[in-house]
Amino acid sequence: MKNRVLYLGILIASFIIAPFCSAEAQSKMDFKKEYFIKKGDTLNYRILFPKDFSEDKKYPVVLFLHGAGERGNDNESQLTHGSSLFLENRENFPAIVIFPQAPEDDYWAKVEVNRDTIPFQFDFKNEQPATTSLELVMDLMDEMTTKNFINKERIYVGGLSMGGMGTYELIYKKPEMFAAAFAICGGANPEIAKEYPQDFNIWLFHGKKDDVVLPKYSEAMARAINHYGGNAKLSLYPEDNHNSWDSAFAEPNLLPWLFSQKRSE
Repeated sequence: MKNRVLYLGILIASFIIAPFCSAEAQSKMDFKKEYFIKKGDTLNYRILFPKDFSEDKKYPVVLFLHGAGERGNDNESQLTHGSSLFLENRENFPAIVIFPQAPEDDYWAKVEVNRDTIPFQFDFKNEQPATTSLELVMDLMDEMTTKNFINKERIYVGGLSMGGMGTYELIYKKPEMFAAAFAICGGANPEIAKEYPQDFNIWLFHGKKDDVVLPKYSEAMARAINHYGGNAKLSLYPEDNHNSWDSAFAEPNLLPWLFSQKRSE
């Protein structure tokens, strides 16, 4: 009897949960699977277009870089964190949103990572040539900006963890491209902030209890960006560990702030 009750409970729960899971999966299918090839290398990416997209209109673009845990070649895992934020706000903030995926053996930022200790140790080498994955992202974005339906004054970049590191480096390598950025629990060599555009707007997020990527990395970047003439604001969450992206995505002003920014000529 107990087993029968347990079975019925599981069955009922599956009927309740399944529609929500399928609805979420269906929504993520709105991010179309694409790939970009350059010099024999392939970058998998997913792209979300606004509802009622028209090539006769101009749209802002958001590039989002995932963390190390979402690397692979399934062209799907990169949607784990962040995609829902843009899907849920698709009508309020119509934009083209791009989620590339780095392969398991590559990294967005040029950095040597020592994973033998907790927290991890990072030796940032952002001034060196970009990784293959970041180079492909830059080439993809260069191609995207040739499209007539792209608002070149409103191109944004953001990412979390490894993607936050890639965000910092991408602004350094393509300072003329982005209108604003956000970086969650990332880090970089603070000296690259010298090359950031004057008055560049960037919002940094980090958990004070982060024992994977220490908050000191975001604090150092915020200081350096502001020192060299940028406009960095830093949100530190006292109770968050490495998953500070949950708090960042819950910030009600994140998207209104991001989409209000325009690139200075």
